[in-house]
Amino acid sequence: MATVKEIISLIIGGVTKKEEELLEKAYKFSEKAHEGQKRLSGEPYIVHPFETAKILAKLGMDTQTIIGGLLHDVLEDTKITEKILEEEFDSEILFLVNGATSLGKLKYRGHVRYVESLRKFFFAMAKDLRVVIIKFADRLHNLRTLQYQREDKRKRIAIEAIEVYAPLANRLGMGKLKGELEDAAFPFAYPKEYAQIDELMKEKIDSYRKNLFEIQKQHGKALFYKAKIN
Repeated sequence: MATVKEIISLIIGGVTKKEEELLEKAYKFSEKAHEGQKRLSGEPYIVHPFETAKILAKLGMDTQTIIGGLLHDVLEDTKITEKILEEEFDSEILFLVNGATSLGKLKYRGHVRYVESLRKFFFAMAKDLRVVIIKFADRLHNLRTLQYQREDKRKRIAIEAIEVYAPLANRLGMGKLKGELEDAAFPFAYPKEYAQIDELMKEKIDSYRKNLFEIQKQHGKALFYKAKIN
Protein backbone atom coordinates (compact mmCIF):
# COMPACT_ATOMS: atom_id res chain seq x y z
CA MET A 1 0.00 0.00 0.00
CA ALA A 2 1.31 3.44 -0.98
CA THR A 3 2.28 5.79 1.84
CA VAL A 4 3.69 9.31 1.98
CA LYS A 5 6.80 7.91 3.70
CA GLU A 6 7.71 6.36 0.35
CA ILE A 7 7.81 9.84 -1.18
CA ILE A 8 9.67 11.33 1.81
CA SER A 9 12.34 8.63 1.58
CA LEU A 10 13.19 9.95 -1.91
CA ILE A 11 13.59 13.58 -0.84
CA ILE A 12 17.25 14.53 -0.49
CA GLY A 13 17.90 15.96 2.94
CA GLY A 14 14.55 14.82 4.29
CA VAL A 15 11.69 17.07 5.39
CA THR A 16 10.59 18.96 8.47
CA LYS A 17 7.67 17.80 10.60
CA LYS A 18 5.48 20.54 9.09
CA GLU A 19 6.41 19.51 5.54
CA GLU A 20 5.64 15.88 6.34
CA GLU A 21 2.22 16.89 7.66
CA LEU A 22 1.54 18.94 4.51
CA LEU A 23 2.55 16.02 2.27
CA GLU A 24 0.30 13.69 4.25
CA LYS A 25 -2.56 16.17 3.99
CA ALA A 26 -2.06 16.58 0.23
CA TYR A 27 -2.01 12.83 -0.32
CA LYS A 28 -5.21 12.25 1.67
CA PHE A 29 -6.87 15.25 0.00
CA SER A 30 -6.02 13.93 -3.47
CA GLU A 31 -7.05 10.39 -2.56
CA LYS A 32 -10.46 11.58 -1.34
CA ALA A 33 -10.95 13.92 -4.32
CA HIS A 34 -10.24 11.08 -6.79
CA GLU A 35 -12.20 8.50 -4.79
CA GLY A 36 -14.02 6.06 -7.08
CA GLN A 37 -12.00 7.07 -10.14
CA LYS A 38 -9.96 4.44 -11.96
CA ARG A 39 -7.06 4.54 -14.38
CA LEU A 40 -7.39 2.67 -17.68
CA SER A 41 -5.19 0.01 -16.05
CA GLY A 42 -7.94 -0.57 -13.49
CA GLU A 43 -5.83 0.89 -10.67
CA PRO A 44 -7.25 3.55 -8.32
CA TYR A 45 -6.59 7.00 -9.81
CA ILE A 46 -4.52 8.09 -6.81
CA VAL A 47 -1.71 5.87 -8.13
CA HIS A 48 -1.01 8.43 -10.86
CA PRO A 49 -0.54 11.58 -8.71
CA PHE A 50 1.36 9.45 -6.19
CA GLU A 51 3.82 8.25 -8.85
CA THR A 52 4.06 11.79 -10.25
CA ALA A 53 5.03 13.02 -6.79
CA LYS A 54 7.67 10.28 -6.50
CA ILE A 55 9.22 11.36 -9.80
CA LEU A 56 9.33 14.97 -8.57
CA ALA A 57 11.00 13.84 -5.33
CA LYS A 58 13.63 11.92 -7.32
CA LEU A 59 14.26 15.06 -9.37
CA GLY A 60 15.11 16.89 -6.15
CA MET A 61 12.12 19.24 -6.19
CA ASP A 62 10.94 21.16 -3.14
CA THR A 63 7.98 20.11 -0.96
CA GLN A 64 5.59 22.63 -2.55
CA THR A 65 6.26 21.21 -6.02
CA ILE A 66 5.80 17.63 -4.81
CA ILE A 67 2.48 18.65 -3.25
CA GLY A 68 1.60 20.24 -6.58
CA GLY A 69 2.28 16.86 -8.16
CA LEU A 70 -0.03 15.10 -5.71
CA LEU A 71 -2.79 17.58 -6.49
CA HIS A 72 -2.13 18.31 -10.16
CA ASP A 73 -5.35 16.72 -11.46
CA VAL A 74 -7.86 17.73 -8.79
CA LEU A 75 -9.06 20.89 -10.55
CA GLU A 76 -9.51 19.20 -13.91
CA ASP A 77 -10.81 15.76 -12.93
CA THR A 78 -12.71 16.25 -9.65
CA LYS A 79 -15.28 18.58 -8.08
CA ILE A 80 -12.59 20.49 -6.18
CA THR A 81 -12.69 24.22 -6.97
CA GLU A 82 -9.89 26.77 -6.95
CA LYS A 83 -11.44 28.35 -3.86
CA ILE A 84 -11.41 25.06 -1.93
CA LEU A 85 -7.86 24.25 -3.00
CA GLU A 86 -6.55 27.66 -1.91
CA GLU A 87 -8.37 27.45 1.42
CA GLU A 88 -7.01 23.97 2.15
CA PHE A 89 -3.47 24.80 1.07
CA ASP A 90 -2.35 28.22 -0.20
CA SER A 91 -2.13 30.49 -3.24
CA GLU A 92 1.26 29.05 -4.24
CA ILE A 93 -0.09 25.50 -4.47
CA LEU A 94 -3.13 26.79 -6.36
CA PHE A 95 -0.84 28.54 -8.83
CA LEU A 96 1.23 25.39 -9.43
CA VAL A 97 -1.84 23.18 -9.90
CA ASN A 98 -3.51 25.74 -12.17
CA GLY A 99 -0.37 26.01 -14.26
CA ALA A 100 -0.02 22.24 -14.65
CA THR A 101 -3.72 21.99 -15.53
CA SER A 102 -3.35 24.64 -18.25
CA LEU A 103 -0.34 22.87 -19.76
CA GLY A 104 -2.32 19.62 -19.68
CA LYS A 105 -4.81 21.11 -22.12
CA LEU A 106 -2.05 21.67 -24.65
CA LYS A 107 -2.32 19.00 -27.34
CA TYR A 108 0.36 18.28 -29.91
CA ARG A 109 -0.97 18.41 -33.48
CA GLY A 110 2.21 17.99 -35.49
CA HIS A 111 5.12 20.16 -36.57
CA VAL A 112 2.91 23.08 -37.62
CA ARG A 113 1.90 23.60 -33.99
CA TYR A 114 5.33 22.80 -32.58
CA VAL A 115 6.41 26.44 -32.19
CA GLU A 116 3.12 27.30 -30.49
CA SER A 117 3.60 24.40 -28.08
CA LEU A 118 7.04 25.64 -27.12
CA ARG A 119 5.76 29.21 -26.80
CA LYS A 120 3.20 28.11 -24.20
CA PHE A 121 5.80 26.08 -22.36
CA PHE A 122 8.23 28.99 -22.22
CA PHE A 123 5.45 31.30 -21.08
CA ALA A 124 4.77 28.92 -18.17
CA MET A 125 8.49 28.77 -17.40
CA ALA A 126 8.70 32.56 -17.24
CA LYS A 127 6.13 32.49 -14.44
CA ASP A 128 7.53 29.51 -12.52
CA LEU A 129 9.71 26.70 -13.85
CA ARG A 130 8.17 24.31 -11.31
CA VAL A 131 4.93 24.25 -13.31
CA VAL A 132 6.77 22.73 -16.27
CA ILE A 133 8.61 20.24 -14.04
CA ILE A 134 5.29 19.01 -12.64
CA LYS A 135 4.06 18.54 -16.20
CA PHE A 136 7.24 16.62 -17.09
CA ALA A 137 6.68 14.25 -14.15
CA ASP A 138 3.00 13.84 -15.02
CA ARG A 139 3.86 13.02 -18.64
CA LEU A 140 6.63 10.60 -17.69
CA HIS A 141 4.31 8.48 -15.55
CA ASN A 142 1.62 8.57 -18.26
CA LEU A 143 4.21 7.33 -20.76
CA ARG A 144 5.11 4.46 -18.44
CA THR A 145 1.46 3.33 -18.50
CA LEU A 146 0.80 4.13 -22.16
CA GLN A 147 0.05 0.52 -23.04
CA TYR A 148 -3.45 0.95 -21.61
CA GLN A 149 -4.36 3.71 -24.10
CA ARG A 150 -5.87 3.00 -27.51
CA GLU A 151 -3.27 2.73 -30.27
CA ASP A 152 -3.85 6.05 -32.05
CA LYS A 153 -3.71 8.01 -28.80
CA ARG A 154 -0.59 6.10 -27.68
CA LYS A 155 1.26 7.18 -30.83
CA ARG A 156 0.22 10.84 -30.56
CA ILE A 157 1.24 11.11 -26.89
CA ALA A 158 4.54 9.31 -27.52
CA ILE A 159 5.51 11.50 -30.49
CA GLU A 160 4.57 14.59 -28.50
CA ALA A 161 6.93 13.45 -25.73
CA ILE A 162 9.80 12.91 -28.17
CA GLU A 163 9.30 16.10 -30.20
CA VAL A 164 8.23 18.56 -27.50
CA TYR A 165 8.88 17.36 -23.94
CA ALA A 166 12.27 15.65 -24.40
CA PRO A 167 13.91 18.52 -26.36
CA LEU A 168 12.66 21.04 -23.82
CA ALA A 169 13.99 18.93 -20.93
CA ASN A 170 17.33 18.83 -22.75
CA ARG A 171 17.38 22.62 -23.18
CA LEU A 172 16.80 22.97 -19.46
CA GLY A 173 19.84 20.79 -18.77
CA MET A 174 17.77 17.84 -17.56
CA GLY A 175 19.54 15.18 -19.60
CA LYS A 176 18.51 12.23 -17.43
CA LEU A 177 14.83 13.22 -17.63
CA LYS A 178 15.15 13.70 -21.40
CA GLY A 179 16.47 10.15 -21.71
CA GLU A 180 13.69 8.72 -19.54
CA LEU A 181 11.02 10.48 -21.61
CA GLU A 182 12.53 9.21 -24.86
CA ASP A 183 13.01 5.65 -23.56
CA ALA A 184 9.40 5.46 -22.36
CA ALA A 185 7.96 7.00 -25.54
CA PHE A 186 10.04 5.34 -28.29
CA PRO A 187 8.34 1.88 -28.29
CA PHE A 188 4.95 3.53 -28.85
CA ALA A 189 6.03 6.29 -31.25
CA TYR A 190 8.03 3.98 -33.52
CA PRO A 191 7.05 0.36 -32.69
CA LYS A 192 8.64 -1.22 -35.81
CA GLU A 193 11.95 0.54 -35.31
CA TYR A 194 11.88 -0.33 -31.60
CA ALA A 195 11.29 -4.01 -32.41
CA GLN A 196 14.25 -3.99 -34.83
CA ILE A 197 16.56 -2.32 -32.31
CA ASP A 198 15.36 -4.65 -29.56
CA GLU A 199 16.19 -7.66 -31.75
CA LEU A 200 19.64 -6.25 -32.58
CA MET A 201 20.32 -5.59 -28.91
CA LYS A 202 19.40 -9.17 -28.02
CA GLU A 203 21.78 -10.46 -30.67
CA LYS A 204 24.55 -8.18 -29.40
CA ILE A 205 23.96 -9.26 -25.81
CA ASP A 206 24.24 -12.94 -26.79
CA SER A 207 27.45 -12.16 -28.65
CA TYR A 208 28.87 -10.17 -25.71
CA ARG A 209 28.02 -12.98 -23.30
CA LYS A 210 29.82 -15.54 -25.47
CA ASN A 211 32.88 -13.29 -25.75
CA LEU A 212 32.84 -12.63 -22.01
CA PHE A 213 32.62 -16.36 -21.32
CA GLU A 214 35.64 -17.02 -23.57
CA ILE A 215 37.64 -14.24 -21.87
CA GLN A 216 36.76 -15.66 -18.45
CA LYS A 217 37.88 -19.11 -19.59
CA GLN A 218 41.20 -17.78 -20.89
CA HIS A 219 41.83 -15.76 -17.71
CA GLY A 220 40.90 -18.79 -15.62
CA LYS A 221 43.43 -20.94 -17.43
CA ALA A 222 46.14 -18.27 -17.14
CA LEU A 223 45.53 -17.89 -13.40
CA PHE A 224 45.54 -21.67 -12.94
CA TYR A 225 48.91 -22.11 -14.70
CA LYS A 226 50.39 -19.14 -12.83
CA ALA A 227 49.30 -20.59 -9.50
CA LYS A 228 50.67 -24.02 -10.50
CA ILE A 229 54.05 -22.55 -11.43
CA ASN A 230 54.31 -20.63 -8.17
